[in-house]
Amino acid sequence: MLFLSGCVRTKNGKPYGMIYDYLAKPTQHIMEWLANFFNGSYGWAIIIIVFIVRIILLPIMISQMRKSTVQQEKMGMVGPQMRDIQKRQKEAKTPEERAAISQEMMALYRENGISMTGGIGCLPLIIQLPVFAALYAAIRYSPDLSSATFMGIKLGAPSILLAILSFLAYLAQGWLSLIGMPESQKKQMRVAMFMSPVMILFVSMSSSAGLGLYFFIGGLFAIVQTLIINLYRPKIRKNIEAEMKKNPPKIVTPVEPVKPAEITKPTAPQTTSKPHDRNRNAGKQQHRK
Repeated sequence: MLFLSGCVRTKNGKPYGMIYDYLAKPTQHIMEWLANFFNGSYGWAIIIIVFIVRIILLPIMISQMRKSTVQQEKMGMVGPQMRDIQKRQKEAKTPEERAAISQEMMALYRENGISMTGGIGCLPLIIQLPVFAALYAAIRYSPDLSSATFMGIKLGAPSILLAILSFLAYLAQGWLSLIGMPESQKKQMRVAMFMSPVMILFVSMSSSAGLGLYFFIGGLFAIVQTLIINLYRPKIRKNIEAEMKKNPPKIVTPVEPVKPAEITKPTAPQTTSKPHDRNRNAGKQQHRK
């Protein structure tokens, strides 16, 4: 209920909800003040707000990306063993074999300190999501953006130009994130690299140009964050290599599949005649004679 109450919902075209009332509305007031400060330019107001929010969250997001990079380097170190497990998992024929190999994969992650979530914890996401949701709602539902323009672009109407720029910014960020990544992981990440830019492209094309500007500036910040991580990646790799020399990657022994217990057929109970029954039958036969 607490989560649902924070969602921005609309009733008769008017937004409401905890995030909108307590975060988006104050953001709209700040945006109006900044627009008046910049001679009524809501475009610059959006850029300044995105800039301030991104600067505040920059340490958290860089820490998040650094942890993810550490996990990527660790996965590269145990890559041969991981590929062997994945190959045997594809060749497994029975559910018992697949379950045993899955346990082996989990043991490999656990023994070598590799996180199943890629090193990204829940707390940074919990902190970021309400802020970005408030900023998104403030721009989307601002009544003053409908008639505002920025560099000849109507912020209240969809803009193909800003949608394409947002797509290219996040595509460039995804490409930069692949630099220095192990080749075995690049194949898996190339598909995911296009998912976020394509989604942002469709959202920007169907929304106001104000949101397109918001996505574009956010994509530029994402590029800067990725460049910072790429500068630190050689240092991160050296630290992990030194750690692996002291503590080499642990080899996990294959887990034997648990075979289902053989079901034995129940044997029919053997009936034995009791001594007093035999005596009674014998007495009956003598009586007949």
